[in-house]
Amino acid sequence: MTEVLKYPVENVLKARARLGEGPIWNSNQKLLYWVDIYNHRVHQFNPATGDNSFFDVGDVVGAIAFAGENRLLVAQRHHLAFLNTQTGLLTPILETEAELPDNRFNDGKCDAQGRFWFGSMSPEKPQASLYRYDPDGSLHLMETGLTISNGLGWSPDQNTFYLTDSPQQKIYAYDFNSVTGSISNRRIFVDLTSESFYPDGLTIDSEGYIWSAMWDGWCVIRFNPEGEEILRINLPVQLPTSCTFGGQDLQTLYITTASVGLSQAQIENSFYSGDLFALQTDITGLPIYNFQG
Repeated sequence: MTEVLKYPVENVLKARARLGEGPIWNSNQKLLYWVDIYNHRVHQFNPATGDNSFFDVGDVVGAIAFAGENRLLVAQRHHLAFLNTQTGLLTPILETEAELPDNRFNDGKCDAQGRFWFGSMSPEKPQASLYRYDPDGSLHLMETGLTISNGLGWSPDQNTFYLTDSPQQKIYAYDFNSVTGSISNRRIFVDLTSESFYPDGLTIDSEGYIWSAMWDGWCVIRFNPEGEEILRINLPVQLPTSCTFGGQDLQTLYITTASVGLSQAQIENSFYSGDLFALQTDITGLPIYNFQG
């Protein structure tokens, strides 16, 4: 049975982003980092003061991960780079999928061993892939035949890996070997093909429940470890994109949203599209892992 969350949702930043995405919480700095993909920006939001600043990285930016003090690992169109958060300097690392000019990198996260997992998206054919970039500099192809590699994460016991293919309206689960970094035994965890919306970015809480932002769905849905919907957070915007836990006790859910592609009438009906939202919960999230390279 689905419960509607009783906690109020707060608009914490009137960002008006085109495509807000990829939020990650820095527990040491007490800052939320997030991206605006099409505006080429990596944002830094301070919830204590309401201040928000950004770096213009010169091209689309699909995902970020912490990579040491004052450094982010950034997934851009076809390459990974390090971003110095003091100087704004970008240092390219590697390039892949350059032979697929219409593809671009999308969502990404680090596992507990400090390896960066990121995927690509393909506008038409299922030509997107999932990659693992290791601290030793090696790149590994982990999955193929995807359309939009999206929302990914790991169960608290590190035995299960989750991956979303948004246009397919499915969240998949895999067996995960934390030592080798391998995935196997793909199966459908959540099937939303009967719905009119699409699963986007996700986060996982300390109880092993999955929180998935629903593109075109005006909501975030919480699924139990069996893939059953148990909670729905209604939002005042049409295009939620991703979410993460932050705050002092990792009990604040931050939600990024988008305005891209909306008509004037839709924007008037969803006036705060592209803004950053938050709600206080009594549920604790998992810490964000850093790239260890």
